[in-house]
Amino acid sequence: MDRVKDKVAIITGAARGLGKAQALLLAGEGARVVVTDIIETDGKKVADEIGRERGEAIFLKHDVTNEQDWQGVIQKTLSEFGRLDVLVNNAGVMLREKIEDISLEEWRWVMSVNIDGVFLGTKHAIGAMKKSGGGSIINISSIAGTVGLPYSSPYIASKGAVRLFTKAAAIEFSKANLNYNIRVNSVHPGFILTEMLEGILRTDAERTGRKYEDLVKIREDGTPIGRLGEPEDVAYAVLYLASDESKYTTGAELMVEGGFTAG
Repeated sequence: MDRVKDKVAIITGAARGLGKAQALLLAGEGARVVVTDIIETDGKKVADEIGRERGEAIFLKHDVTNEQDWQGVIQKTLSEFGRLDVLVNNAGVMLREKIEDISLEEWRWVMSVNIDGVFLGTKHAIGAMKKSGGGSIINISSIAGTVGLPYSSPYIASKGAVRLFTKAAAIEFSKANLNYNIRVNSVHPGFILTEMLEGILRTDAERTGRKYEDLVKIREDGTPIGRLGEPEDVAYAVLYLASDESKYTTGAELMVEGGFTAG
């Protein structure tokens, strides 16, 4: 129950799905959690749930594409908890369209959330982590950051950028370079049953005229482990990288995808 005891963690996009599971698990393992999201009602519910379980959490409304919001989140974290040990850049969006039908505005929207948000979070967490003696930054990429998939080009491009930005930051912050004592790693979920994946599959069902249940079965059959992932599967990977158990791990990409990319 104490794998991240007394560590302070910011988790973006934590109102639902992967981020919610991460917030609940880290709080259950002793972390004090800053839950951030643009979805205010659900975000407050996550923080309240942590409180009911005798954990410590606050909710902050937060647009990860807004630099002033990031500055405010870091300042509030320090004023409330006194330090910052863990940042999980989890917030992300998906656009499901053919390349020829994507507008430049839509492309830039995906990039602004999925990679600009990661850059801004990393940039503004550095100072706080240095004051705390170091820390762990965990960037949520995707299997789509390592392989190509149809109808998802902005998402894939942004998640590929997250993957390599993570490696660049890990080297930059290492003892051999700036000696910040900040580890940076990426997590690459596969097909995890969240509101986002359900929405994608239902849209695909409408597009193709196939049944939603049939599309779920195709994803399950295409995964060596034989099932879709659960948000907790990703949360446990984040917990490992947030804890001191991963003190010799930086610049790594942790695949949580049931073996999808192994073949």
